[in-house]
Amino acid sequence: MDSGSGGSRYAEPTHSERLPLVVYILALGTFLMLTTEFVIAGILPEIAGDLDLSLAQAGSLITVFAVGMVVGAPLLALATMRLSKKLTLLIALIVFVVGHMVVALSSDMTVLMTARFVTALATGAFWAVSAVVAGGSLATVLGVPIGAFIAQHVGWRGTFWVLALAAAVAVVSIARLVPTDTPPPKEESVFRGLVDLRSPRLWLVLAACLTTTGGVLATYSYVTPILTDQAGLSAGLVPLVLAGFGICSFFGTLLGGRLGDTRPHAVIIVTPMVSTVVLLAMALFTGATAVTVTLVVLLGAFGLSANSVLIHLAVSHAGRAATLGSGLAVAAFNAGTAIGTTVAGATLAGPLGLSGPATVGASIVVLTLIPAVTLGVLARRRRAVTAAS
Repeated sequence: MDSGSGGSRYAEPTHSERLPLVVYILALGTFLMLTTEFVIAGILPEIAGDLDLSLAQAGSLITVFAVGMVVGAPLLALATMRLSKKLTLLIALIVFVVGHMVVALSSDMTVLMTARFVTALATGAFWAVSAVVAGGSLATVLGVPIGAFIAQHVGWRGTFWVLALAAAVAVVSIARLVPTDTPPPKEESVFRGLVDLRSPRLWLVLAACLTTTGGVLATYSYVTPILTDQAGLSAGLVPLVLAGFGICSFFGTLLGGRLGDTRPHAVIIVTPMVSTVVLLAMALFTGATAVTVTLVVLLGAFGLSANSVLIHLAVSHAGRAATLGSGLAVAAFNAGTAIGTTVAGATLAGPLGLSGPATVGASIVVLTLIPAVTLGVLARRRRAVTAAS
């Protein structure tokens, strides 16, 4: 879910032998940025227990990060267009390091929330420059389960210390190895193409971004207590289930992207249909360990596999405002996350209990069919008109 701007600047470095290092460094940064957004899901009980919070209160650390991304992704995609790419990367990662150190050291919820929000802004700035999507894909495969594993052995604060240390290594590496660049020359106003944002199809895509991610992450954010407290899974096995979710998400995204090249509208219709069924099953089959584990893994395979297709459609329908269209897609994904986690958290104290997140998730994801089907109908009509002419 990167913002899509500026990453190609590093595709042709002065010293070709440095290309692999630069790519790996940017991938590491993207990996860290997305890991920190989702890692709370794997260590939620540890945070809640240590700080004497409810699961919903601890889950708000996911929500506030998503809110920061809603603000940061589109605005910083524009704000950094006139800055040196290398400088933007360094500033974003330094803020990331400091933010994680603050979280690791503090026990005050206001301070934690503020640090998470500012870190999210830094993530938006990083995505405005780096277009290395591989690191983002690996975040769910490795980052979240590793974060959960670390938390179980050295405490949840250890997870944030490790993230801060890894980001500090990335800062040094970027300072030494990424070629120094100059800010791009002043071009025509970046707002010239904003008229293209009036496209109804763009806003239908953004609605689909909001609901599909909002529903899936409403559930995934509370997946650890769902697995342990509701399904009875041993806490030591949770990282393995999270790794299964991540691996299936990785291959699901690859397959969704490949199918999306030829049948984008079929992908964005089928995936929320399957995800809705999976989430409903999670809400109904409470207490069944094997069934819940299987459903979590299946959710990984389908839940977010249409995101790359949705970003592509957003960029296509944004016309001359393609960069901002990508930023708006990222903002919509995170707006969905903020809404979904808030509503799901509110159900935990009610009669639904830990079946609430999956129930909320299914209710939100199924709404994706409204914009997705509408987009498919509009595309078919356009093809029919083109064929007739």
